Amino acid sequence: MEKETDAPTGKHDTEERILLAALKLFAEKGYFNTSLTDIAQAAGLKSTHSVYHHFPNKHAIAVVLYQGILDSLNVSVDDIRRRRQTAAEQLRDIVDLFFRLTDEAPEIMRFLLLLRLNEILPEQKKLPETLALTKIYKIIQHGIRLGEIRNIDPQLANSYFFGLVNNTLSMVLEGVLEKKADAYLSQTWLMAWGLIAKKSTCL
Repeated sequence: MEKETDAPTGKHDTEERILLAALKLFAEKGYFNTSLTDIAQAAGLKSTHSVYHHFPNKHAIAVVLYQGILDSLNVSVDDIRRRRQTAAEQLRDIVDLFFRLTDEAPEIMRFLLLLRLNEILPEQKKLPETLALTKIYKIIQHGIRLGEIRNIDPQLANSYFFGLVNNTLSMVLEGVLEKKADAYLSQTWLMAWGLIAKKSTCL
């Protein structure tokens, strides 16, 4: 049995425990089915009073999680754009990242793909409008301008490409597909890139 304690780990460590516990519970039970009591218990805290000491409510926890995940994603996208030159290379690395997160940090991908974020966080930017996703969209726009990607509406290209990618990952997360995400990476990339590529070249 885990010992419940609020000390002496420090404010930052306690906040991290709360956030990690909340992320896991939101991913497993859903946001609306998770209570502050659940979060406090999962974080090893004595009571919800300990949670209130760090966050005013459950919504505030979800906001911090959302912003933190997107900040990390934004850093990763920037790194990919620096290291890779072509749209195909950049998109391939982004797809690799999403599949790796699905296997190694499924709670993060469940949070992004399966939770009803528009209902949970209506005041936050919608996922496609966030900085990280906007940068990914610009990769597609750039690929169209350079002739790597078919000359179609970039919104359609984005929807075709990530619709297939995200649907595959959602099926993995929901258990519809039984293997780990990595098992479907190559075929998903080939299909998704084939939908938008101007030429029949694949990485």
